[in-house]
Amino acid sequence: MKVLRIVGILIAILIVTAVGVYAWASYAAGRKLSRAYATHTVDFPIPFAGSREEAVERGRHLIESRYGCSGCHGSDFGGGVMIDNAAIGSLLGPNLTTGNGSVTAGYTSSDWDRIVRHGVKRGGAPALMPSQDFRQMSDQELSDIVVYLQTRPGVDKRVPPPALGPVGKMLLATGKFTLSADVIGSHDEPHAVSPPKPEVTADFGRHLAGTCMGCHRSDLGGGKIVAGDPAWPPAANLTPGPDGLGVWTFAQFQRAMREGQRPDGTTLRPPMSELIPYARKMTDTELQALWSYLRSLPPVADRE
Repeated sequence: MKVLRIVGILIAILIVTAVGVYAWASYAAGRKLSRAYATHTVDFPIPFAGSREEAVERGRHLIESRYGCSGCHGSDFGGGVMIDNAAIGSLLGPNLTTGNGSVTAGYTSSDWDRIVRHGVKRGGAPALMPSQDFRQMSDQELSDIVVYLQTRPGVDKRVPPPALGPVGKMLLATGKFTLSADVIGSHDEPHAVSPPKPEVTADFGRHLAGTCMGCHRSDLGGGKIVAGDPAWPPAANLTPGPDGLGVWTFAQFQRAMREGQRPDGTTLRPPMSELIPYARKMTDTELQALWSYLRSLPPVADRE
Protein backbone atom coordinates (compact mmCIF):
# COMPACT_ATOMS: atom_id res chain seq x y z
CA MET A 1 0.00 0.00 0.00
CA LYS A 2 2.83 2.36 0.83
CA VAL A 3 4.37 1.79 -2.60
CA LEU A 4 1.03 2.39 -4.29
CA ARG A 5 0.59 5.58 -2.30
CA ILE A 6 4.03 6.82 -3.42
CA VAL A 7 3.29 5.93 -7.04
CA GLY A 8 -0.03 7.75 -6.82
CA ILE A 9 1.66 10.85 -5.42
CA LEU A 10 4.26 10.78 -8.22
CA ILE A 11 1.56 10.42 -10.86
CA ALA A 12 -0.38 13.32 -9.32
CA ILE A 13 2.77 15.47 -9.35
CA LEU A 14 3.40 14.62 -13.00
CA ILE A 15 -0.19 15.48 -13.93
CA VAL A 16 -0.07 18.79 -12.07
CA THR A 17 3.28 19.60 -13.67
CA ALA A 18 2.02 18.72 -17.14
CA VAL A 19 -1.08 20.86 -16.68
CA GLY A 20 1.04 23.73 -15.42
CA VAL A 21 3.49 23.49 -18.32
CA TYR A 22 0.62 23.34 -20.82
CA ALA A 23 -1.05 26.36 -19.23
CA TRP A 24 2.23 28.30 -19.43
CA ALA A 25 2.79 27.24 -23.08
CA SER A 26 -0.76 28.28 -24.01
CA TYR A 27 -0.29 31.64 -22.36
CA ALA A 28 3.14 32.28 -23.87
CA ALA A 29 2.08 31.18 -27.36
CA GLY A 30 -1.06 33.30 -27.11
CA ARG A 31 0.99 36.35 -26.20
CA LYS A 32 3.25 35.85 -29.21
CA LEU A 33 0.29 35.46 -31.56
CA SER A 34 -1.50 38.53 -30.16
CA ARG A 35 1.51 40.82 -30.43
CA ALA A 36 1.06 43.75 -32.85
CA TYR A 37 3.74 44.43 -35.48
CA ALA A 38 4.21 47.75 -37.23
CA THR A 39 5.30 47.61 -40.87
CA HIS A 40 6.00 50.23 -43.49
CA THR A 41 3.31 51.23 -45.98
CA VAL A 42 4.04 50.62 -49.64
CA ASP A 43 2.14 51.45 -52.79
CA PHE A 44 2.65 49.84 -56.18
CA PRO A 45 0.36 49.47 -59.18
CA ILE A 46 -1.65 46.31 -59.84
CA PRO A 47 -0.98 45.43 -62.66
CA PHE A 48 2.54 46.74 -62.47
CA ALA A 49 3.93 47.11 -65.99
CA GLY A 50 2.89 46.27 -69.53
CA SER A 51 -0.46 44.75 -70.38
CA ARG A 52 -2.60 42.81 -67.93
CA GLU A 53 -2.10 39.70 -70.08
CA GLU A 54 1.69 40.00 -69.72
CA ALA A 55 1.34 40.44 -65.96
CA VAL A 56 -0.84 37.31 -65.77
CA GLU A 57 1.75 35.23 -67.62
CA ARG A 58 4.57 36.52 -65.43
CA GLY A 59 2.52 35.79 -62.31
CA ARG A 60 1.67 32.30 -63.56
CA HIS A 61 5.34 31.46 -64.00
CA LEU A 62 6.26 32.83 -60.58
CA ILE A 63 3.58 30.77 -58.82
CA GLU A 64 4.18 27.59 -60.81
CA SER A 65 7.97 27.58 -60.61
CA ARG A 66 9.31 29.70 -57.77
CA TYR A 67 6.89 30.71 -55.04
CA GLY A 68 4.73 27.61 -54.66
CA CYS A 69 1.58 29.30 -53.33
CA SER A 70 -0.55 26.26 -54.21
CA GLY A 71 1.45 24.13 -51.76
CA CYS A 72 -0.32 25.85 -48.87
CA HIS A 73 -3.37 27.43 -50.50
CA GLY A 74 -4.46 24.51 -52.69
CA SER A 75 -4.34 23.96 -56.44
CA ASP A 76 -7.38 26.24 -56.87
CA PHE A 77 -6.03 28.74 -54.30
CA GLY A 78 -9.28 28.37 -52.38
CA GLY A 79 -7.55 26.96 -49.31
CA GLY A 80 -5.13 24.17 -48.50
CA VAL A 81 -3.34 22.34 -45.74
CA MET A 82 0.06 23.30 -44.37
CA ILE A 83 -0.06 21.11 -41.25
CA ASP A 84 -3.01 19.15 -39.91
CA ASN A 85 -1.86 17.25 -36.85
CA ALA A 86 -3.65 16.91 -33.53
CA ALA A 87 -0.43 17.46 -31.59
CA ILE A 88 1.07 20.29 -33.63
CA GLY A 89 -2.14 21.92 -34.80
CA SER A 90 -4.32 22.71 -37.77
CA LEU A 91 -2.54 25.22 -40.00
CA LEU A 92 -4.62 25.76 -43.11
CA GLY A 93 -3.75 28.05 -46.01
CA PRO A 94 -6.61 30.56 -46.44
CA ASN A 95 -8.71 31.29 -49.52
CA LEU A 96 -6.89 33.70 -51.86
CA THR A 97 -9.52 33.78 -54.60
CA THR A 98 -12.27 36.32 -55.19
CA GLY A 99 -14.99 33.94 -53.93
CA ASN A 100 -16.91 33.99 -50.67
CA GLY A 101 -14.55 33.35 -47.79
CA SER A 102 -11.62 35.12 -49.40
CA VAL A 103 -9.19 36.65 -46.90
CA THR A 104 -7.80 39.02 -49.53
CA ALA A 105 -11.05 40.79 -50.49
CA GLY A 106 -10.40 44.51 -50.63
CA TYR A 107 -6.64 44.12 -50.18
CA THR A 108 -4.50 47.09 -51.19
CA SER A 109 -0.93 46.71 -52.40
CA SER A 110 0.21 47.56 -48.87
CA ASP A 111 -1.95 44.76 -47.43
CA TRP A 112 -0.41 42.28 -49.89
CA ASP A 113 3.08 43.49 -48.97
CA ARG A 114 2.38 43.19 -45.26
CA ILE A 115 1.13 39.61 -45.34
CA VAL A 116 3.37 38.17 -48.08
CA ARG A 117 6.71 39.88 -47.40
CA HIS A 118 6.39 40.54 -43.67
CA GLY A 119 4.16 37.78 -42.28
CA VAL A 120 1.83 40.31 -40.68
CA LYS A 121 -1.96 40.40 -40.98
CA ARG A 122 -4.03 43.47 -41.72
CA GLY A 123 -4.57 44.27 -38.06
CA GLY A 124 -0.89 43.85 -37.16
CA ALA A 125 -1.00 40.31 -35.72
CA PRO A 126 1.60 37.81 -36.93
CA ALA A 127 0.64 35.17 -39.50
CA LEU A 128 1.76 31.54 -39.49
CA MET A 129 3.12 32.00 -43.01
CA PRO A 130 6.73 31.45 -44.23
CA SER A 131 7.08 35.07 -45.33
CA GLN A 132 10.85 35.02 -44.84
CA ASP A 133 10.95 33.08 -48.13
CA PHE A 134 9.33 36.00 -49.93
CA ARG A 135 11.25 38.86 -48.33
CA GLN A 136 13.28 39.48 -51.50
CA MET A 137 10.27 39.42 -53.82
CA SER A 138 10.11 42.66 -55.78
CA ASP A 139 7.10 44.95 -56.09
CA GLN A 140 6.62 43.91 -59.71
CA GLU A 141 6.66 40.20 -58.88
CA LEU A 142 4.16 40.60 -56.05
CA SER A 143 1.94 42.67 -58.30
CA ASP A 144 2.14 40.04 -61.06
CA ILE A 145 1.17 37.29 -58.61
CA VAL A 146 -1.82 39.30 -57.39
CA VAL A 147 -2.99 39.89 -60.97
CA TYR A 148 -2.70 36.17 -61.71
CA LEU A 149 -4.68 35.24 -58.58
CA GLN A 150 -7.38 37.72 -59.55
CA THR A 151 -7.89 35.88 -62.85
CA ARG A 152 -8.46 32.52 -61.18
CA PRO A 153 -12.04 31.30 -60.67
CA GLY A 154 -13.54 32.40 -57.39
CA VAL A 155 -13.89 29.63 -54.80
CA ASP A 156 -16.63 29.89 -52.20
CA LYS A 157 -14.92 28.45 -49.15
CA ARG A 158 -14.36 29.65 -45.62
CA VAL A 159 -11.18 28.23 -44.16
CA PRO A 160 -10.98 27.95 -40.34
CA PRO A 161 -8.27 30.05 -38.70
CA PRO A 162 -5.07 28.34 -37.50
CA ALA A 163 -5.29 26.42 -34.24
CA LEU A 164 -2.17 25.19 -32.47
CA GLY A 165 -2.17 21.88 -30.63
CA PRO A 166 -0.24 21.23 -27.40
CA VAL A 167 3.05 20.48 -29.15
CA GLY A 168 2.62 23.45 -31.47
CA LYS A 169 2.03 25.76 -28.52
CA MET A 170 5.09 24.41 -26.74
CA LEU A 171 7.26 24.83 -29.84
CA LEU A 172 6.12 28.43 -30.29
CA ALA A 173 6.40 29.25 -26.60
CA THR A 174 9.96 27.92 -26.34
CA GLY A 175 11.17 29.43 -29.61
CA LYS A 176 11.56 26.11 -31.41
CA PHE A 177 9.04 27.40 -33.94
CA THR A 178 9.72 30.98 -34.97
CA LEU A 179 7.22 33.39 -36.49
CA SER A 180 8.16 34.92 -39.85
CA ALA A 181 7.57 38.40 -38.48
CA ASP A 182 10.30 37.77 -35.91
CA VAL A 183 12.69 36.05 -38.33
CA ILE A 184 12.46 38.99 -40.74
CA GLY A 185 13.17 41.44 -37.95
CA SER A 186 13.13 44.85 -39.64
CA HIS A 187 9.83 45.79 -41.26
CA ASP A 188 10.95 49.18 -42.56
CA GLU A 189 13.55 48.24 -45.18
CA PRO A 190 12.45 49.02 -48.74
CA HIS A 191 11.86 46.27 -51.28
CA ALA A 192 13.27 46.07 -54.79
CA VAL A 193 10.93 47.65 -57.30
CA SER A 194 11.74 45.19 -60.10
CA PRO A 195 13.60 41.87 -60.18
CA PRO A 196 17.08 41.58 -61.71
CA LYS A 197 17.26 40.86 -65.43
CA PRO A 198 16.73 37.10 -66.00
CA GLU A 199 20.18 36.02 -67.10
CA VAL A 200 22.86 33.61 -65.90
CA THR A 201 24.42 35.84 -63.27
CA ALA A 202 25.06 35.52 -59.56
CA ASP A 203 22.97 38.66 -59.05
CA PHE A 204 19.86 37.04 -60.55
CA GLY A 205 20.71 33.82 -58.70
CA ARG A 206 20.89 35.70 -55.39
CA HIS A 207 17.38 36.97 -56.03
CA LEU A 208 16.11 33.46 -56.76
CA ALA A 209 17.80 32.08 -53.64
CA GLY A 210 15.60 34.28 -51.45
CA THR A 211 13.04 31.47 -51.37
CA CYS A 212 15.69 29.04 -50.08
CA MET A 213 16.68 31.04 -47.02
CA GLY A 214 13.67 30.19 -44.87
CA CYS A 215 14.98 26.62 -44.53
CA HIS A 216 18.66 26.87 -45.50
CA ARG A 217 19.25 30.16 -43.59
CA SER A 218 20.58 33.46 -44.88
CA ASP A 219 24.08 32.07 -45.55
CA LEU A 220 22.57 28.92 -47.15
CA GLY A 221 24.69 26.82 -44.79
CA GLY A 222 21.67 24.77 -43.73
CA GLY A 223 20.93 23.29 -40.33
CA LYS A 224 17.81 22.70 -38.27
CA ILE A 225 14.72 24.29 -39.79
CA VAL A 226 13.28 26.61 -37.14
CA ALA A 227 9.98 27.43 -38.86
CA GLY A 228 8.41 24.21 -40.05
CA ASP A 229 7.36 20.68 -39.25
CA PRO A 230 9.56 19.27 -36.43
CA ALA A 231 9.70 15.99 -38.38
CA TRP A 232 11.62 17.61 -41.23
CA PRO A 233 15.33 16.75 -41.42
CA PRO A 234 17.91 19.54 -41.17
CA ALA A 235 18.24 21.65 -44.32
CA ALA A 236 21.25 20.77 -46.47
CA ASN A 237 24.35 22.91 -46.70
CA LEU A 238 24.22 24.55 -50.15
CA THR A 239 27.58 26.30 -50.02
CA PRO A 240 30.50 25.05 -52.16
CA GLY A 241 32.68 23.78 -49.30
CA PRO A 242 33.44 20.16 -48.41
CA ASP A 243 30.40 20.04 -46.11
CA GLY A 244 28.12 21.37 -48.85
CA LEU A 245 27.91 21.05 -52.63
CA GLY A 246 31.66 21.22 -53.10
CA VAL A 247 32.04 18.26 -55.47
CA TRP A 248 28.67 18.59 -57.18
CA THR A 249 28.41 19.48 -60.86
CA PHE A 250 25.66 21.59 -62.39
CA ALA A 251 24.22 18.46 -64.03
CA GLN A 252 23.95 16.80 -60.61
CA PHE A 253 22.37 19.91 -59.13
CA GLN A 254 19.88 20.06 -61.99
CA ARG A 255 18.96 16.40 -61.50
CA ALA A 256 18.41 16.95 -57.77
CA MET A 257 16.19 19.94 -58.45
CA ARG A 258 14.13 18.40 -61.24
CA GLU A 259 14.15 14.70 -60.37
CA GLY A 260 14.74 14.70 -56.62
CA GLN A 261 17.84 12.49 -56.85
CA ARG A 262 21.18 13.21 -55.18
CA PRO A 263 24.45 12.17 -56.89
CA ASP A 264 24.66 9.10 -54.62
CA GLY A 265 21.24 7.94 -55.81
CA THR A 266 19.34 8.74 -52.63
CA THR A 267 16.04 10.58 -52.82
CA LEU A 268 15.42 14.03 -51.44
CA ARG A 269 13.15 14.12 -48.39
CA PRO A 270 10.41 16.58 -47.41
CA PRO A 271 10.15 19.48 -47.52
CA MET A 272 12.61 19.65 -50.44
CA SER A 273 10.99 16.74 -52.28
CA GLU A 274 7.71 18.67 -52.30
CA LEU A 275 9.34 21.47 -54.30
CA ILE A 276 10.41 19.30 -57.25
CA PRO A 277 7.21 19.99 -59.28
CA TYR A 278 7.98 23.70 -59.04
CA ALA A 279 11.68 23.34 -59.88
CA ARG A 280 10.75 21.40 -63.01
CA LYS A 281 9.07 24.53 -64.32
CA MET A 282 12.03 26.79 -63.66
CA THR A 283 13.77 27.86 -66.86
CA ASP A 284 17.30 26.68 -67.63
CA THR A 285 18.42 30.28 -67.15
CA GLU A 286 16.92 30.38 -63.65
CA LEU A 287 18.56 27.12 -62.58
CA GLN A 288 21.92 28.12 -64.03
CA ALA A 289 21.74 31.52 -62.33
CA LEU A 290 20.89 29.90 -58.99
CA TRP A 291 23.82 27.52 -59.40
CA SER A 292 26.11 30.44 -60.28
CA TYR A 293 25.13 32.18 -57.05
CA LEU A 294 25.60 29.07 -54.92
CA ARG A 295 29.09 28.59 -56.34
CA SER A 296 29.97 32.18 -55.43
CA LEU A 297 29.20 31.75 -51.73
CA PRO A 298 31.88 31.36 -49.07
CA PRO A 299 31.97 27.77 -47.74
CA VAL A 300 30.15 27.19 -44.45
CA ALA A 301 30.94 24.31 -42.10
CA ASP A 302 28.06 22.03 -41.18
CA ARG A 303 26.21 23.07 -38.05
CA GLU A 304 25.64 20.76 -35.11
